[in-house]
Amino acid sequence: MEIISIHKSQKLDKLLPQLRKNHRIAQKALYDGLSRKMLGVCRGYVTDFHHAEDCMLRAFVKVFKNIDTYKSEGSFEGWIRRIMVNECLDFLKQSKSMIYLEEMESAAENSEIESDLTGIDAQDLLDKLPESYRTVFNLFVLEEFSHREIAETLNISETASKTQLLRAKKKLKDLILQQKRLAK
Repeated sequence: MEIISIHKSQKLDKLLPQLRKNHRIAQKALYDGLSRKMLGVCRGYVTDFHHAEDCMLRAFVKVFKNIDTYKSEGSFEGWIRRIMVNECLDFLKQSKSMIYLEEMESAAENSEIESDLTGIDAQDLLDKLPESYRTVFNLFVLEEFSHREIAETLNISETASKTQLLRAKKKLKDLILQQKRLAK
């Protein structure tokens, strides 16, 4: 079998026939081509690097085991990303470290954050959010889930999803302002 690698110009879909036949070289090519990006996805949900890496590896195993369920509707990478996110959510549910509060914020601040975010480490900021805030924030902002989809995925109310997002944004704003003050 020839050596397969994913180049930027090569589409992931071209690996599908070999992946569906469980060819290890195609699996390695897919892993090598996407592991760094998918680890970033996992790190968005799981702060501990090693746990995020474990989630990514478990998700890749699910990708390879369930490759026949991919129906070529939508992007292949998007399908893989969804598996990564679901694996991270499963991990977070199992760790039982997420607590969702039902009450809404009484008032939201209206001050604007400066548009210049030079020197701000986004991953560091996300890591500082409580897991419940970070999870809802990532699902809403990065995965573009609606509050209804978030509520169904996490088994919480839509109100709780909205509350967690508001609190995440407020906390991120506070962290950014704090970093800006320290940088001066």
